Amino acid sequence: MSESKSGQWQWENAAAGAIAGFATVAAMHPLDVVRTRFQVNDGRVFNLPTYKNTAHAILTIARLEGLRGLYAGFFPAVLGSTLSWGLYFFFYGRAKQRYSKNGEEKLSPGLHLASAAEAGALVCLCTNPVWLVKTRLQLQTPLHQTRPYSGLYDALRTIMTEEGWTALYKGIVPSLFLVSHGAIQFTTYEELRKAIVDYKFKRSKQNPDNGDNTLNSVDYAILGGSSKVAAILLTYPFQVIRARLQQRPSSDGIPRYMDSWHVVKETFRFEGFRGFYKGITPNLLKNAPASSITFIVFENVLNFLRMARKDN
Repeated sequence: MSESKSGQWQWENAAAGAIAGFATVAAMHPLDVVRTRFQVNDGRVFNLPTYKNTAHAILTIARLEGLRGLYAGFFPAVLGSTLSWGLYFFFYGRAKQRYSKNGEEKLSPGLHLASAAEAGALVCLCTNPVWLVKTRLQLQTPLHQTRPYSGLYDALRTIMTEEGWTALYKGIVPSLFLVSHGAIQFTTYEELRKAIVDYKFKRSKQNPDNGDNTLNSVDYAILGGSSKVAAILLTYPFQVIRARLQQRPSSDGIPRYMDSWHVVKETFRFEGFRGFYKGITPNLLKNAPASSITFIVFENVLNFLRMARKDN
C-alpha cells in the first residue's frame, strides 16, 4: 500500500469514526446522564437525587429539570465522543497498519489487542478534560450548593482557577485502565467479524444461490452490540471509580475521594461489590444499542468513502 493511499485510508477511518460517534451520542445521551448519577450516588451524600430505577430517573429528571436536565453535558459529550471515536479509529488504523507491516501480514488476536490498547491510551490522554467536564455538568442538579457551571468553557475556566490544571486529569488512572474496555470490545468485534465472514463464505460456497456473502447492517449491529456487552461487564467498575473521582469538590474545596484506591476502599466498605456496578442497567441500555449504531454508521460511512475514492 503506497504512503498516500495508506494516509487516505487512515483519514477515512477517522472521518467515519467521528460521524459514528456523533450519531451515537445524539441518540443515547439521556441514559448517559442517568448512568452517571447512579454511579456517584453512594447513599451518603445529600446533594444528589435518589432514583428507584432507570425509568424513574428519566421521568424525574424530565419533570424537575426538563429537557435541559436530560441533556446536561451534551456539548462536551458530543465533542468528547466525536474526538474520541475519530482519534480512536485513526490511531487504531495506524497501529494495525504498523503491526501488520503495511498490510503484508495478517494480525493475530494479540496484535489486535495491542492496537486497540495503544489507540485507547492515546485517546484517553487527549480527551480526559472533556470527559471530566461532561461528568460534572451531568451531576449538576437543583440540590447543588456551589455555583453551577454555565457550560464547557465556564467549567474549564472555573476548574483551572479553583483547582489548578491538574484537576483536568482527575480520573486519569481508571481511564487508562478503561483502555482495556476498547481493547476487549475491538478484539471481540474483529474476531466475531472474522467468524461471521468465514461462515458466510463457506455457506455461499456450499450454496451459490443463497445470496450475498458480504456483511450487512444487521450483522454490524449484532457485532457491535455483542462486543460492547462483553467489554462493559468486564470493565464497568473502572467507570464507577472514574465518575466518583471526577465529582466536583464540595463548597469547602475538599474532594469526596482522594484517589482511586480511596474510592475502591470506601465503595467496598459501604456498598459492597454491588457498588461497583451501580448504573449498569442504563449503561447497558445505552451502550449495547449505541455500539450497534456506531458500527453500522462507521462501516457504512467507510464503505461510502471507499466507493467515492474508487469513482475518482
